[in-house]
Amino acid sequence: MKNRLKVLRAERDWSQAELGGRLGVSRQAVNAIETGKHDPSLPLAFKIARLFELRIEEIFDDGDHDGRA
Repeated sequence: MKNRLKVLRAERDWSQAELGGRLGVSRQAVNAIETGKHDPSLPLAFKIARLFELRIEEIFDDGDHDGRA
C-alpha cells in the first residue's frame, strides 16, 4: 500500500526511531510501512492518522479508486 508516511515524518524532522517511539512500534516497523513492505494494522493506521491529525485516506492509498466517495 502506498503511503505518505515518510514525507509526513520528514516534514516534522522526526527520525524513524522517533516516530516509532510515538507510535509504540520499532524503527524497523516504521521502515517497513514507509517502504510498503508491511501494511499497518487498522488500530495502528488510526494511531498514525491521529498523530498527524489527518484522515487515514490522506496518508494511505490502497489504489482502489472506483470514483465513489
